[in-house]
Amino acid sequence: MATTYIVDKDGNQIDASSATVPSDRHFRGAWSLSGSVISEDMDAAKVIFKNKIREVRAPLLEAEDVVYMKALEADDADAKAASVTKKAALRNAPAASAITNAADIAALKAAWDTDVLGDSPYA
Repeated sequence: MATTYIVDKDGNQIDASSATVPSDRHFRGAWSLSGSVISEDMDAAKVIFKNKIREVRAPLLEAEDVVYMKALEADDADAKAASVTKKAALRNAPAASAITNAADIAALKAAWDTDVLGDSPYA
């Protein structure tokens, strides 16, 4: 029978049958191995989280560009201002202090701003 190995972010591996593994696999790319215990490296998890924000916000920014262009064509100052505000919020999402201040995976997942980005992929 073949042995299954778990590899952490640094390339270290362990026999999966002897490992204590986090139940949440969203941040598997941030796993760090210490003996037979696997934990999440919060710095690496934050990078993964920010990259997910960037992935989710790309189509939202594109859609908001259309909204802005329609407001520009209609010379609607209020709609233009609202669009500029929304695009700024989308651009600033990866820099949120809640992400920086997250001390654990639960806090990091809670840092997803549903008002700006929509439903969380971590729910």
